Amino acid sequence: MAAQNSHAPTKRLRVAVLYGGRSGEHEVSLASAAAVFANLNRSRYEPIAVRLEKDGRWVLADRPPSAASAAEVIEQSRHESGRLRGGREILVPPKPGADTMLVLDSRGGNGESEGQVSLTGLAIDVVFPVLHGPYGEDGTVQGLLELASVPYVGCGVLASAVGMDKLMMKTVFAGRGLRVPDWVGVARQDWVEDPAGVTRQIERDLTYPLFVKPANLGSSLGISKVAGRGTLAAAIDEAARYDRRIVVERAVPDAREIECAVLGNLRPEASVPGEIIPSKEFYDYEAKYIDGMSRLEIPAQLDAGVADRVRQLALDAFLAIDGSGLARVDFLLSRSTGELFLNEINTMPGFTTISMYSKLWAASGVDYPTLVDRLITLAIERHQDRQK
Repeated sequence: MAAQNSHAPTKRLRVAVLYGGRSGEHEVSLASAAAVFANLNRSRYEPIAVRLEKDGRWVLADRPPSAASAAEVIEQSRHESGRLRGGREILVPPKPGADTMLVLDSRGGNGESEGQVSLTGLAIDVVFPVLHGPYGEDGTVQGLLELASVPYVGCGVLASAVGMDKLMMKTVFAGRGLRVPDWVGVARQDWVEDPAGVTRQIERDLTYPLFVKPANLGSSLGISKVAGRGTLAAAIDEAARYDRRIVVERAVPDAREIECAVLGNLRPEASVPGEIIPSKEFYDYEAKYIDGMSRLEIPAQLDAGVADRVRQLALDAFLAIDGSGLARVDFLLSRSTGELFLNEINTMPGFTTISMYSKLWAASGVDYPTLVDRLITLAIERHQDRQK
């Protein structure tokens, strides 16, 4: 009688990679997702491409994204003029069940009302949301996945929401004794009704130069640097295009932009710090994704004591918001005074192979495929811990 083989192949985990989204960072997300697809170990994982369209529909994509950079995606989108690519629409029921997703497939009706629609279940083991900005990185998608009881990569609902909202983020950091630049919060409605009063409040509490930002957005969209009152109104109007709440903060004098990557759950690790050398006065959307002239210096040229402080403060910021999985923590270091300020935490940073987050971990000894693998493992561990 032949002996049975005790080494049966391990079942591959089915990983749904969510990308795109309704925010202004849709194109950046496509580039991040392309890197994830290219580096998922096919012997361990079965990747499923789930594209979130700008109109909010979820689509089982015919093929995953392949553009290597955000600039390439942005250029493609200009030529496509907003045309949607093929794919079957999917739904995620907000309850636990064997079928995580439901695939809607229209047949035989040429798009007319009499066409039949079939509904097929799709079981998912873990979700990898590579979504940047509102309606993806802000806790909304995370809440849906919590309702469905599906493991997912990255921060939970609370940490995602706090990490997205700069006003709440600063409030939490200040409450934990973490130093942030002085700031004032402005409601768009207050600005519309009483711009003179808002201006007086800003000038009473802060000194120029200032930065004006939407409270809820990333990738430096809607951000302006203001040297004096003459350009303040235009900067607030620009930020108000993106959000109903606006952050006005004092500029750190002669600032260096230092960043540190965090990986883990309850006992996270911090990478070596890196520095952004922006091509423009500050690291705006064009400097990040379009002109290709900004430089990353990894590791950053810092005194050992300062580098250690950056790494410890990055962990403190991550734990302050109850982070899990990953985050990139950004700092401002004044060349003139030596003061170090915590600028913000990004709970789903740019995730291409040439993004700061992945390059910081590469410089710390964790390559991109290993990074993806660890994030999936952390997602499952966090889910199991919550089920207890």
